[in-house]
Amino acid sequence: MRKLMSVLIVVLILGCSAAPVLAKDLSIIEEVLKKVDEQSYFPDTDVTALMSMIIEDPEEGLEKIVVRYFRRDDGERFLLLIEEPQTQKGQGYLLEGDNLWFYDPSSRKFMHTSLKESFQGTDARNADFSQLTYSSSYKVVDYDEGKLGNFPVYIVDLEAVDDRVPYPYAKLWITKEGNLVLRTQEFSLNKRLMRSGLFPSYARVGNGVLPTQMIFIDELVEGKKTQITLTEISTAKLPDNVFTRAFLERASR
Repeated sequence: MRKLMSVLIVVLILGCSAAPVLAKDLSIIEEVLKKVDEQSYFPDTDVTALMSMIIEDPEEGLEKIVVRYFRRDDGERFLLLIEEPQTQKGQGYLLEGDNLWFYDPSSRKFMHTSLKESFQGTDARNADFSQLTYSSSYKVVDYDEGKLGNFPVYIVDLEAVDDRVPYPYAKLWITKEGNLVLRTQEFSLNKRLMRSGLFPSYARVGNGVLPTQMIFIDELVEGKKTQITLTEISTAKLPDNVFTRAFLERASR
């Protein structure tokens, strides 16, 4: 009898351990990412805004940068023109499809740069000012459900599938209602946390949405962060020549 019971226990244990675990349906989150990207894409309108950046650095102290922001998603273009401080006034960035140029009026030269690079040494990356590409640049590895403050969210783990994005791994907190990214964490190749992002406010722009406040936190340097606020948002049509190197040169004088 004891031998029979022992056999039954072993069978039950093996049976339990072999029970199939239901896989999560990652296609749900893939659709969410598509919606996130779609509502941050403005194919039928231009976007203009004034960006104010407050940089907090434990060594350098406080710094403010004011940037005029021009964006046209049809053709993947944006232009960033620095207005303050005086020492950087006239410097600018121009994205033309796959090419991102930095212009320095003191040398009157254009230099090729990358969307991955830091914007003017801040915690923002040049990629933060272009349209989102989560659904095409990343694959969903896993997800969970939870709350961020009072908002029910999907907590999504991503792995990059192309080299355009600044970080190979990311974690997103996306609202279930509205598909808004409220928080991000970005990781290096060895999965070390490099940067966190907070997006506490959005504005409706045409049929999409645009974050009007972004806070990027350097996770490697304690106390270092960059806060970006967008004001004076407009969807007025811009002349085609705005998104040219000639315009950037003229505007920098």
